[in-house]
Amino acid sequence: MDQSGIVLLGPQRRPGLDKVVAGLQLDGPFATITAGWQEREVADSELQEHLGGRAVNLALWSRRQEILDRDPDFAAAHRARQAELSDMQELYQIGVSHTSRAITELREQTERSSRSREFALRDAEEVLRSLDRRHLERVRDIDAEFYDLTRPHEHPLIAAHRAEVAQVLAQTEAVVIAGGHVAELLDALHLFNVVPAGLDRLPIIAWSAGAMVLTERVVLFNDNAIRGPRPPEVYDDGLALLRDTVVLPSAHKRLHMNNTDRMSLLARRFAPALCVPLDPGARVDVPADGALPAGTPVIGTSGGLSCVVTAPPAEESIDG
Repeated sequence: MDQSGIVLLGPQRRPGLDKVVAGLQLDGPFATITAGWQEREVADSELQEHLGGRAVNLALWSRRQEILDRDPDFAAAHRARQAELSDMQELYQIGVSHTSRAITELREQTERSSRSREFALRDAEEVLRSLDRRHLERVRDIDAEFYDLTRPHEHPLIAAHRAEVAQVLAQTEAVVIAGGHVAELLDALHLFNVVPAGLDRLPIIAWSAGAMVLTERVVLFNDNAIRGPRPPEVYDDGLALLRDTVVLPSAHKRLHMNNTDRMSLLARRFAPALCVPLDPGARVDVPADGALPAGTPVIGTSGGLSCVVTAPPAEESIDG
């Protein structure tokens, strides 16, 4: 395997991790990250079995919980930030939902001239992209304010945990990142500075939320939500180890993949990033530069499935 390449897998409901590891000729030791499982983080016996018992769980969620329990000032600031981010996410989602409905309505104006309708659609899609950009900028501002205020590196307990995480990574051959709750996983990864601690220098195997957090921006999506389809929404910066990529785990289960208008909008909205469906059985081997390799299935701007033709990815690299 490439020294710091990434293997993206589909959801591991029927785990085949042991075969992936064997095929990559990785002997371990491994570091595992299961923070997305939250309180079940260390219930990882099956994962350990697939890694031949040669893995150390970084226990990032448990470490974070210990900090929140033992450092009341940091915990209070963390709660305040999470509350503000939650409010902002919900308000942003309202704007995205209204704009998405407007785009649907514009598409239905078939009695209008095609040129006028196309102009209106382009304008509405640009509004959507603008909402995404501004939301992400504000999330970054809130995160920066939080870290400036709390200065985690000056908290002895946080500094000690960061040092322990870095030490484990320094003795690791590869890292395995499981799925679960993407927000909890991402928060823990950022708190413990896993990228500068060495994650970017190691081979990574990841799936579901674990794959999502490796991208430059994490996009949430669910066309089959209980209250009806929700337009995709930008959540936060990811770890930026994958370039120009939006990862969509269980895409055929969670997206209306047969709705070409909806999928076309998804692809155009996040371009030049490419939207990669990761369904059960999927596998994408990404080289060290973080660019998707040729042949990677993606959702094309026509709304159908296509493949990456060249790397690095760009809009014109989609066939159809």
